[in-house]
Amino acid sequence: MNHKKRSYQKELDAILERIKKSGHTPRLFLHSCCAPCSSYVLEYLSEYFEITDFFYNPNITDADEYRKRSDELQRLIEKQPHRNAVTFIEGAYEPAVFYEAVRGFENCREGEERCARCFRLRLFEAAKMAKETGPYDYFTTTLTISPLKDARLLNETGEAASELYGVPYLPCDFKKKGGYQRSIELSKEYDLYRQNYCGCIFSKRRDYAGHPA
Repeated sequence: MNHKKRSYQKELDAILERIKKSGHTPRLFLHSCCAPCSSYVLEYLSEYFEITDFFYNPNITDADEYRKRSDELQRLIEKQPHRNAVTFIEGAYEPAVFYEAVRGFENCREGEERCARCFRLRLFEAAKMAKETGPYDYFTTTLTISPLKDARLLNETGEAASELYGVPYLPCDFKKKGGYQRSIELSKEYDLYRQNYCGCIFSKRRDYAGHPA
């Protein structure tokens, strides 16, 4: 059976156009992996949404690295102008939960089952938090901005979390429309710390070749 390839950016464009016409400012619960990836997404989506930026990344196994990324994201939110309000909340730092989630898949290559389990852990927690702290009109993640992340897998994972927790998932592929390149420009503009690996010890060993999470 042939399945038509979805354009998540086109789906997002249609939603944003409806929001623009409505004159309403919906609330978005945004899972963020780091400041560089968040920079473009916040610039882009704060035109349409009131955003709660949720830093939950138990895959970051070095406590100092975790704190550096969290602090840098908070600094970005404070310095970057936004049309609508952006607030920050931090999830629990629980690397043991990540290790348990990927147990048995430690030797997978990047983008395989270990990463899929990591995505599920983070996006399901985001949907759960959106449900508990809402109401929110949507939730989504900055992770699709990375050229090294599978947008289809991330969107399907977000949709599965949406079904479980009842918070609509905002489809996205933030690398489109020059989003990734814009994040690099904003990282330079705000002098952001830009890591070169996703966060877990496995990606650190293999080095992410200069790409942010």
